[in-house]
Amino acid sequence: MSALLAAENVVTHDRPHVIKGKVTSAEIVKRVDLTPEHFKIWLRCAEPFTFEPGQYCTVGVAGVERPYSILSSPREPLIELFVELIPPPVGHLTPLLHALSVGATVTLRPRGKGVFLLRPEFRNHVMVSTVTGVAPFISMLRYWLESPKGDPRMYVLEGASFVDEFGYDDELRAIAARHPSVQFVPTCSRPNDPRNTSWKGKSAACTRSSSSMFASGGSNPPPPASMPAGTPA
Repeated sequence: MSALLAAENVVTHDRPHVIKGKVTSAEIVKRVDLTPEHFKIWLRCAEPFTFEPGQYCTVGVAGVERPYSILSSPREPLIELFVELIPPPVGHLTPLLHALSVGATVTLRPRGKGVFLLRPEFRNHVMVSTVTGVAPFISMLRYWLESPKGDPRMYVLEGASFVDEFGYDDELRAIAARHPSVQFVPTCSRPNDPRNTSWKGKSAACTRSSSSMFASGGSNPPPPASMPAGTPA
Protein backbone atom coordinates (compact mmCIF):
# COMPACT_ATOMS: atom_id res chain seq x y z
CA MET A 1 0.00 0.00 0.00
CA SER A 2 1.35 3.42 -0.90
CA ALA A 3 2.53 5.76 1.82
CA LEU A 4 0.17 8.53 2.89
CA LEU A 5 0.88 12.01 1.59
CA ALA A 6 0.73 15.01 3.86
CA ALA A 7 -2.49 16.92 3.29
CA GLU A 8 -0.63 20.14 2.52
CA ASN A 9 1.13 18.35 -0.36
CA VAL A 10 -2.10 17.24 -2.03
CA VAL A 11 -3.30 19.60 -4.75
CA THR A 12 -6.90 19.70 -5.93
CA HIS A 13 -8.09 22.06 -8.59
CA ASP A 14 -10.65 23.90 -6.43
CA ARG A 15 -8.33 25.13 -3.66
CA PRO A 16 -8.00 27.40 -1.74
CA HIS A 17 -11.46 27.87 -0.18
CA VAL A 18 -12.78 29.72 2.81
CA ILE A 19 -15.50 27.91 4.75
CA LYS A 20 -18.37 30.20 5.67
CA GLY A 21 -20.97 29.68 8.35
CA LYS A 22 -20.82 27.78 11.60
CA VAL A 23 -18.40 24.87 11.86
CA THR A 24 -16.87 22.83 14.61
CA SER A 25 -13.95 20.42 14.50
CA ALA A 26 -13.38 16.70 14.90
CA GLU A 27 -10.28 14.60 15.50
CA ILE A 28 -9.49 11.40 13.63
CA VAL A 29 -9.04 8.89 16.46
CA LYS A 30 -8.94 5.70 14.39
CA ARG A 31 -8.24 4.74 10.78
CA VAL A 32 -8.41 1.41 8.94
CA ASP A 33 -7.25 1.03 5.33
CA LEU A 34 -8.94 -1.77 3.37
CA THR A 35 -7.37 -1.14 -0.05
CA PRO A 36 -5.15 1.62 -1.47
CA GLU A 37 -8.38 3.51 -2.25
CA HIS A 38 -10.81 2.51 0.51
CA PHE A 39 -10.48 3.48 4.15
CA LYS A 40 -12.51 3.99 7.30
CA ILE A 41 -12.09 6.81 9.78
CA TRP A 42 -13.63 7.48 13.18
CA LEU A 43 -14.10 11.09 14.31
CA ARG A 44 -14.40 12.47 17.83
CA CYS A 45 -16.33 15.72 17.69
CA ALA A 46 -15.26 18.75 19.66
CA GLU A 47 -18.93 19.55 20.36
CA PRO A 48 -22.07 17.44 20.68
CA PHE A 49 -23.17 16.28 17.22
CA THR A 50 -26.76 15.21 16.57
CA PHE A 51 -28.08 13.25 13.61
CA GLU A 52 -30.66 10.68 12.60
CA PRO A 53 -29.80 7.26 11.11
CA GLY A 54 -29.23 7.71 7.38
CA GLN A 55 -28.17 11.34 7.54
CA TYR A 56 -24.83 12.75 6.46
CA CYS A 57 -22.19 14.99 7.97
CA THR A 58 -20.30 17.70 6.10
CA VAL A 59 -16.55 17.26 6.54
CA GLY A 60 -13.88 19.73 5.49
CA VAL A 61 -10.11 19.84 5.01
CA ALA A 62 -8.21 22.96 3.91
CA GLY A 63 -11.48 24.70 3.06
CA VAL A 64 -12.82 21.89 0.85
CA GLU A 65 -16.06 20.37 2.13
CA ARG A 66 -18.14 17.37 1.08
CA PRO A 67 -21.06 15.42 2.61
CA TYR A 68 -20.46 11.88 3.84
CA SER A 69 -23.10 9.46 5.05
CA ILE A 70 -22.56 8.37 8.65
CA LEU A 71 -22.27 4.67 9.53
CA SER A 72 -22.58 5.13 13.28
CA SER A 73 -25.80 4.83 15.20
CA PRO A 74 -26.69 8.17 16.84
CA ARG A 75 -26.09 6.40 20.16
CA GLU A 76 -22.42 5.69 19.36
CA PRO A 77 -19.76 8.09 20.72
CA LEU A 78 -17.81 8.47 17.44
CA ILE A 79 -18.72 9.35 13.86
CA GLU A 80 -17.70 6.51 11.56
CA LEU A 81 -17.10 7.13 7.86
CA PHE A 82 -16.26 4.83 4.94
CA VAL A 83 -14.39 6.69 2.19
CA GLU A 84 -13.23 5.89 -1.33
CA LEU A 85 -10.30 7.88 -2.68
CA ILE A 86 -11.20 9.68 -5.92
CA PRO A 87 -7.93 11.12 -7.30
CA PRO A 88 -7.78 14.75 -8.48
CA PRO A 89 -8.83 16.51 -10.57
CA VAL A 90 -12.17 14.67 -10.20
CA GLY A 91 -11.81 14.09 -6.47
CA HIS A 92 -11.78 17.19 -4.32
CA LEU A 93 -11.97 16.24 -0.66
CA THR A 94 -11.11 12.56 -0.73
CA PRO A 95 -7.42 13.12 -1.64
CA LEU A 96 -7.13 15.46 1.34
CA LEU A 97 -8.88 13.05 3.71
CA HIS A 98 -6.77 10.16 2.44
CA ALA A 99 -3.63 12.08 3.39
CA LEU A 100 -4.64 12.43 7.04
CA SER A 101 -3.55 10.14 9.85
CA VAL A 102 -4.81 9.53 13.37
CA GLY A 103 -4.54 12.72 15.40
CA ALA A 104 -5.37 15.04 12.50
CA THR A 105 -8.40 17.32 12.71
CA VAL A 106 -11.08 18.14 10.17
CA THR A 107 -13.85 20.72 10.13
CA LEU A 108 -17.41 19.57 10.66
CA ARG A 109 -20.74 21.27 10.23
CA PRO A 110 -22.44 21.19 13.63
CA ARG A 111 -25.28 18.74 12.90
CA GLY A 112 -26.37 15.99 10.54
CA LYS A 113 -28.45 16.78 7.47
CA GLY A 114 -30.49 14.91 4.89
CA VAL A 115 -33.86 13.20 4.40
CA PHE A 116 -32.50 9.76 3.44
CA LEU A 117 -34.17 8.10 6.42
CA LEU A 118 -35.84 4.82 7.28
CA ARG A 119 -39.56 5.15 6.55
CA PRO A 120 -41.60 3.24 9.16
CA GLU A 121 -44.78 3.37 7.09
CA PHE A 122 -43.24 0.73 4.80
CA ARG A 123 -42.77 -2.87 5.88
CA ASN A 124 -40.26 -3.81 3.15
CA HIS A 125 -37.05 -1.81 2.82
CA VAL A 126 -34.87 -2.56 -0.22
CA MET A 127 -31.41 -1.09 0.38
CA VAL A 128 -29.20 -1.11 -2.72
CA SER A 129 -25.63 0.17 -2.76
CA THR A 130 -22.10 -0.32 -4.01
CA VAL A 131 -19.10 -0.27 -1.68
CA THR A 132 -19.13 2.97 0.38
CA GLY A 133 -22.78 3.60 -0.48
CA VAL A 134 -23.71 1.08 2.21
CA ALA A 135 -22.98 3.69 4.90
CA PRO A 136 -26.50 5.02 5.65
CA PHE A 137 -27.91 1.50 5.75
CA ILE A 138 -25.37 0.44 8.39
CA SER A 139 -26.45 3.40 10.52
CA MET A 140 -30.14 2.51 10.09
CA LEU A 141 -29.60 -1.16 10.92
CA ARG A 142 -27.43 -0.49 13.97
CA TYR A 143 -29.97 1.97 15.36
CA TRP A 144 -32.92 -0.33 14.69
CA LEU A 145 -31.16 -3.29 16.30
CA GLU A 146 -30.57 -1.28 19.48
CA SER A 147 -34.35 -0.96 19.99
CA PRO A 148 -36.28 -2.98 17.37
CA LYS A 149 -39.75 -1.65 16.61
CA GLY A 150 -42.45 -3.05 14.37
CA ASP A 151 -41.90 -5.93 11.96
CA PRO A 152 -39.88 -4.50 9.05
CA ARG A 153 -38.13 -6.61 6.43
CA MET A 154 -34.69 -5.31 5.44
CA TYR A 155 -33.27 -6.44 2.09
CA VAL A 156 -29.66 -5.28 1.81
CA LEU A 157 -27.96 -5.65 -1.57
CA GLU A 158 -24.37 -4.51 -1.93
CA GLY A 159 -22.22 -4.80 -5.02
CA ALA A 160 -18.48 -4.44 -5.50
CA SER A 161 -15.91 -5.12 -8.19
CA PHE A 162 -13.46 -6.68 -5.73
CA VAL A 163 -13.98 -8.62 -2.51
CA ASP A 164 -11.67 -6.40 -0.46
CA GLU A 165 -13.95 -3.43 -1.17
CA PHE A 166 -16.67 -4.87 1.09
CA GLY A 167 -16.08 -2.96 4.29
CA TYR A 168 -19.06 -4.25 6.27
CA ASP A 169 -19.95 -7.65 4.85
CA ASP A 170 -18.98 -9.48 8.05
CA GLU A 171 -21.21 -7.20 10.13
CA LEU A 172 -24.11 -7.53 7.69
CA ARG A 173 -23.80 -11.31 7.55
CA ALA A 174 -23.82 -11.46 11.34
CA ILE A 175 -26.91 -9.25 11.52
CA ALA A 176 -28.72 -11.36 8.93
CA ALA A 177 -27.78 -14.57 10.77
CA ARG A 178 -29.26 -13.26 14.02
CA HIS A 179 -32.35 -11.57 12.58
CA PRO A 180 -34.59 -13.40 10.07
CA SER A 181 -36.15 -10.08 9.03
CA VAL A 182 -32.80 -8.96 7.57
CA GLN A 183 -31.44 -10.44 4.34
CA PHE A 184 -28.03 -9.57 2.98
CA VAL A 185 -26.86 -10.38 -0.55
CA PRO A 186 -23.38 -9.21 -1.60
CA THR A 187 -22.54 -9.48 -5.28
CA CYS A 188 -19.23 -9.31 -7.16
CA SER A 189 -19.23 -7.99 -10.71
CA ARG A 190 -15.76 -9.36 -11.59
CA PRO A 191 -15.71 -12.89 -10.16
CA ASN A 192 -12.96 -14.08 -12.51
CA ASP A 193 -10.48 -11.37 -11.61
CA PRO A 194 -7.37 -12.75 -9.82
CA ARG A 195 -8.10 -10.38 -6.96
CA ASN A 196 -11.35 -12.25 -6.33
CA THR A 197 -10.14 -15.84 -6.07
CA SER A 198 -11.77 -16.19 -2.64
CA TRP A 199 -15.20 -15.11 -3.86
CA LYS A 200 -17.95 -17.75 -3.46
CA GLY A 201 -21.09 -15.61 -3.68
CA LYS A 202 -23.32 -14.18 -6.37
CA SER A 203 -21.67 -12.81 -9.50
CA ALA A 204 -23.71 -9.97 -10.97
CA ALA A 205 -24.53 -6.32 -10.53
CA CYS A 206 -26.39 -5.89 -7.25
CA THR A 207 -29.47 -4.44 -8.99
CA ARG A 208 -30.02 -7.75 -10.81
CA SER A 209 -30.49 -9.55 -7.51
CA SER A 210 -33.20 -7.26 -6.16
CA SER A 211 -36.20 -8.76 -7.99
CA SER A 212 -35.53 -12.37 -7.03
CA MET A 213 -34.58 -11.41 -3.48
CA PHE A 214 -37.72 -9.37 -2.89
CA ALA A 215 -39.92 -12.07 -4.40
CA SER A 216 -39.18 -14.23 -1.35
CA GLY A 217 -41.48 -11.95 0.65
CA GLY A 218 -44.59 -13.62 -0.80
CA SER A 219 -46.73 -13.67 -3.92
CA ASN A 220 -48.22 -10.22 -3.24
CA PRO A 221 -45.82 -8.42 -0.93
CA PRO A 222 -46.49 -4.81 0.11
CA PRO A 223 -44.68 -2.19 -1.98
CA PRO A 224 -41.15 -1.53 -0.75
CA ALA A 225 -39.25 1.59 0.16
CA SER A 226 -36.49 1.40 -2.44
CA MET A 227 -33.31 3.11 -1.23
CA PRO A 228 -30.30 3.38 -3.57
CA ALA A 229 -27.15 5.05 -2.21
CA GLY A 230 -24.02 6.44 -3.89
CA THR A 231 -20.67 8.09 -3.18
CA PRO A 232 -19.36 11.72 -3.14
CA ALA A 233 -15.86 12.73 -4.25
